[in-house]
Amino acid sequence: MAEHRATNTPPPPARLLPVAVLLWFAGVYLRIPVLVAPPLAPFIGDELALTQALTGALTTLPILMLAIGSMPGALAIARMGPRNTLALAIVIMVIGSAGRGLVPDTFTLMLASAVMGLGVAMMQPALPALLPRWLEPHHLALGSAIYMNGMLMGEFIGAGITLPVLMPLLDNSWRATLLAWSLPALAVAVALYLPKRDRAKPVGKVSWLPDWNNPLTLRIGLLLGLSGSLFFGLNAYMGNLLEQQGQFEKLADALFWFNLAQVFASLTMLKMARVWVGRRSAIIVTATLGILGTLGAIIFSGWWSIASATLMSFTAGILLILLVAVPPLVTPSRETGRLSAGTFLVGYTMAFSVPMLGGLVADWTGDARHAILTILAYSVLVLPLAFTLDLKRKKIPPENGFVTD
Repeated sequence: MAEHRATNTPPPPARLLPVAVLLWFAGVYLRIPVLVAPPLAPFIGDELALTQALTGALTTLPILMLAIGSMPGALAIARMGPRNTLALAIVIMVIGSAGRGLVPDTFTLMLASAVMGLGVAMMQPALPALLPRWLEPHHLALGSAIYMNGMLMGEFIGAGITLPVLMPLLDNSWRATLLAWSLPALAVAVALYLPKRDRAKPVGKVSWLPDWNNPLTLRIGLLLGLSGSLFFGLNAYMGNLLEQQGQFEKLADALFWFNLAQVFASLTMLKMARVWVGRRSAIIVTATLGILGTLGAIIFSGWWSIASATLMSFTAGILLILLVAVPPLVTPSRETGRLSAGTFLVGYTMAFSVPMLGGLVADWTGDARHAILTILAYSVLVLPLAFTLDLKRKKIPPENGFVTD
């Protein structure tokens, strides 16, 4: 037991910067492989003769895999530890993401996209589970903000730099562009082994399935679904909404500011993480503002509608970070992956299915606003859960968890 305490001494401050850099780059690859697909979709669709549904699946299939793949991630964390899981997940992600640039037909393209989504899904619970191994308790909120900043920057980088910058440098080849975005992640996987912490190995029976008796699993998951549904839903239906308003020419500017707001959200959280993370009131306020911003997007028109949508994107980004940061704060490190995986399972299932349901409603009624109203209805229904969150740290006897070698 004495050896256990000694080998878990927190790293000195001088080692925090390289750890922060690793966390940030790992966070970047939570989103670049997913959101590089929309700008490349027209080129991929033309060459492989994809239907509209299959073109859309380049983005929606990985999002669905973010829900399905969270459980394999939790199992790997329980058996291998979070660092090994994160490195393995990055390799799987690279195989799938780079593989999309080598595929000969539609079937292998979809298969590679699913593999890529599985890798990203396994990365999600591994990162919060790794934080308590590398950072002191008072740095956990900042660590969450750092890798989430990388993730949200990855959204903007993948969507914003691919066509105007990277693709022209690669002879306008979508295949080479996918390879160029994917392969550098292997360096991140190797670099994960530079910090000397996290030499933990699971001992005995370690739980990995979601603990449905823990109310945080469902509550945080449904609130993650609120954040994801608002962001992905309004992103997906922005064009239809503006077209219905007679403002379709503003779509490019709308999407630019909408996605840039996520970057500002992550930068805000780098500054405010220690103050806001772990506070129920911050979750309530940002969720409420996200709902109000979405409502404004369909009530107003033109630039006021775009401004309201941008406000929603900003607050939804902050809400996402606040929710993802909860598991490492309230559970011991051996339980963090399990809780994170459960919340991602619920959250991304809802983030995929609620906007899809909204689209079906809009198709039935012929009114794009009804897609957004469906998402708002879900958000209003789950908002009261934010008032019931218990964010106090839970304690579990040490003999059931991890020891170090």
